[in-house]
Formats: sequence, C-alpha cells, structure tokens
Amino acid sequence: MPRTNFDMLLEAGCHFGHLRRKWNPAMAPYIFMERNGIHIIDLHKTVVKIDEAAEALKQIAKSGKKILFVATKKQAKSIVEEKATSINMPYVIERWPGGMLTNFPTIRKAVKKMATIDKLIADGTFNNLSKRELLQVTRQRAKLEKNLGSISDLTRLPSALFVVDVMKENIAVKEARRLGIPVFGIVDTNSNPDDIDFVIPANDDAKDSIDVILTACCAAIAEGLEERKAEKADEKAAAEQSEEAAEPRPLRQRRARKEAAPAAPAEEPAAPAEEEAPVEE
Repeated sequence: MPRTNFDMLLEAGCHFGHLRRKWNPAMAPYIFMERNGIHIIDLHKTVVKIDEAAEALKQIAKSGKKILFVATKKQAKSIVEEKATSINMPYVIERWPGGMLTNFPTIRKAVKKMATIDKLIADGTFNNLSKRELLQVTRQRAKLEKNLGSISDLTRLPSALFVVDVMKENIAVKEARRLGIPVFGIVDTNSNPDDIDFVIPANDDAKDSIDVILTACCAAIAEGLEERKAEKADEKAAAEQSEEAAEPRPLRQRRARKEAAPAAPAEEPAAPAEEEAPVEE
C-alpha cells in the first residue's frame, strides 16, 4: 500500500491550521505549535492517521462495501469527483440532501424517478407532451441529476463516510453517527474531532492538501478492490476443482482417456471406380 510521507504533506501545505482565535480545544493533541497567530498541525501525527484510515478503507473496499465521499466546498468538489469516480465510489459534491442517510428509502425513490424519466424519454412517450410540459420534465431531470446523479448506483446505505471539512458537513456526520456508520474526516484546527471515527488532522481548505490525502486514501481503496477481485478469481478456480473432484471416478477416468486419445486421422476420399469397357459380341 502506498504510504504518504512527511515531506509530501509539508509541500502540500497540510500543516497550516486556522487562526488561534478560531481553534477548537479538542484539536490540541494534533497541534504542533503556533506561529504568527496561526496554529501549525503536527504532520508526524497526520502521517500516522492517514495510514490508519487508508488501511481501514482498504478493508472496507476489500469486503465489497461502498464508501460515500462528501465535499460540498468549492475547492474540494472537482478533486472528490475525480478521485471517487476513478474507484467507482459514490459521492456528494452539491448540497447535502437532508435525510439522505436517515431517510434513505425516500432518496432511492427520487433516484428511481430519474431512471423512469430516462426510460420514458428513450421510448418516445414524452414526444406527445407540449413544449412546456417537456421543458418542466427536462428541468426536473437535470435537477435530480445534479443532486443525486453521483449516487444513482448506491442501492443501500454506505458502509462508511469520507468527509472533507467535518464542520461544514456536520449534518452528514450527525446522520452517519445516528446510524452507526463510521466516519473518516479531514479535520482542521477549528473543528471537533470527537464525532469522527478516523481523524486525519490537516488543512481542509487548500486544494493540494485535500488532493494528497485523497490520493493516498483512494489508492488504498483501489488496492482493496484489486485484492477482492483476485480472491474471487481464486475462489472460482477452487470451486471448479472441487466440482471435478466430486465427480465419480469412472467418469473422471473416461474423460481423461478421451482427452489423452490422439485424434483420429481424416479418411482419404475413395478413388473413383473405373468404368468397365463394353464387351464386344
């Protein structure tokens, strides 16, 4: 599993916290020092926490479960979309729909409605509608796609939440906590780490900081998915071998002889019969 080192985090600016007057005292264990009124995060602890989070994310992905990425702040949207898409995981980068986790069946109905609209447009049912009605349906479809399109493949509750800026996404964190879903989060010095299961203390405002942390975590998830694929292939091969072993011995011997027998040579075409000369009288 690729590891993130101290220099990478330092170069990305992960150590820059918020102003001292904005800090949350619960973040004291992760603060190294104060410089010019700004708290500096201890990157040695950040490296350890990234490794812990990456290993846990890898195991979740290896078990075939989904991880929902949440980041609605402007500087994180494009990064989260790119990284989550690369590992085929759901994400939310627009407004967090209230009750998305605690009222998941309603959200699924909205996603199904989007699929129904697509189906009706494809089979030409909407061709008989007026321009105004068609425009309304198109706008509704676009709105659903914007808010829920990235979770259309999420058929059940996610097994984990990865949050960028836990203070801004506090509603998502509260819903996950209520349902017992583990939360991974990039936590800055102005946030409360107590509600986060896997705290990654780092700057959650700089794009480079978000990018380097997500790169490490998504690489671990991708590794977990590859290991799952390899295990499935091994299980399939083992199942085929056990099926062969379960066959009666005479059948196995007959098949082995059949496979070992040389192919029969092709028969040569018969020579045409010579015509007999007519007998003269």
